[in-house]
Amino acid sequence: MKLDKFPRRINRRDFLKLAGSGLLAAGGIGVAHRLASGLLLPDLIASAQGEEPDLVFAATDGWIYLPPLPTPSPYHPDDLSPDPSLFTTYMFGFRNVTGMTEEQILNQKMKAQHSAPMFWINEGQQFRLELRNLGLQMRPDLTDAHTVHFHGFKNAIPFFDGEPSSSVSVPMNRAFTYIYRPHDPGTYMFHCHVEDVEHVQMGMTGLVFVRPAQDGNTSLYPSGKYVFNDGDGSTGYDREFGMHLSEMWVDSHWADSHIQLPEWSDYKPDFSMINGRVYPDTVAPNGQGFDANGDLIAPDGFPYLQYQPISSLVQCNEGERVLLRFTNLGFMQASMTIDGIQMRVVGKDATFLRNGGADISYLTNTVVIGAGESFDVIFTAPTHSGGSGPDTYLLYNRNFTMSHSIGDFGVGKQMTEIRVHPAGSLPTQTAPNT
Repeated sequence: MKLDKFPRRINRRDFLKLAGSGLLAAGGIGVAHRLASGLLLPDLIASAQGEEPDLVFAATDGWIYLPPLPTPSPYHPDDLSPDPSLFTTYMFGFRNVTGMTEEQILNQKMKAQHSAPMFWINEGQQFRLELRNLGLQMRPDLTDAHTVHFHGFKNAIPFFDGEPSSSVSVPMNRAFTYIYRPHDPGTYMFHCHVEDVEHVQMGMTGLVFVRPAQDGNTSLYPSGKYVFNDGDGSTGYDREFGMHLSEMWVDSHWADSHIQLPEWSDYKPDFSMINGRVYPDTVAPNGQGFDANGDLIAPDGFPYLQYQPISSLVQCNEGERVLLRFTNLGFMQASMTIDGIQMRVVGKDATFLRNGGADISYLTNTVVIGAGESFDVIFTAPTHSGGSGPDTYLLYNRNFTMSHSIGDFGVGKQMTEIRVHPAGSLPTQTAPNT
């Protein structure tokens, strides 16, 4: 935990919280210091101060791109956008700033990405995540604190849970290091838990998963990659892809940039996204990493996706087993469907679908995912048809009424493609979503 970054500023929302448990958030690092001084987990917190984090996130604001609405709207694109041809929508979010210099980190203010960087942790190994709150450049009046809350994490102690009524939140220009030692493999999601309705909708969400201790055992499945500690290779896979579902109600984003308060009871999302993009941008390439200043490099040929770097395109060889990690931090139910391919659901909410010795996994072509739920599904890539290019299958949300339609099937919606290549065409996957 860093205690000496910058002088403390009072959050505009603190005055609403002083009477209740929100005092912990209002006290910010000052309260954290008192806890760390001997009242709570002194050994663990002391160790966090002296060791480098495994991952450093910066919390800030920024702009992303979403296509035009079918009906003209005063809220989209936002008239305060620095360049409407590249950026249309104001947002909050996280950035990976691990290994950057202090100057590079501070330069990432107003350069948040959506969805947040995907990351993973090994079962049983200690992991440190430092969160730095850079503040909101577009809204300097909003001195909001932020947290990283692992939604559904079974063994988080309250101090590192990121829920500010029992933990601490990170005030602007301060930092805090979370420590985890996970024991339950599977797929989770994370989000800021301060003003969580607003901050989740504004984009402070992402996907995280825990790799099982069984990983690396090639005697059960040739790749040595598994979803759970199954003991028999039944959750072994060759390739994996994170599919983080979220939504965008442009009225609320316009309201935040224009110093207005949205009426949340009017919530009706305009866009439903996978990994922060809508189709056909979901199948565009991944971003190209970082430049010398630490800023994100846009996918080749897609300059407007600079701050939406995670592709949802699934590419595989015929016969391979492919893992899809679904998480939903939108506010609406999704029904993710693959036409022509059956999926086996092997996990739900980071829980292996096996009751003692009984296998309770199941086959389906549609996975219904409620808000806050995660699913682990595996499919076997069909035999290639023998044509000149890959065979293409659609993966989409069949609940089309939850978002608008721009024109062709799936355009502007929660849809991506699965492209199946002949055996041996693609090299071994070295990281998710590649």
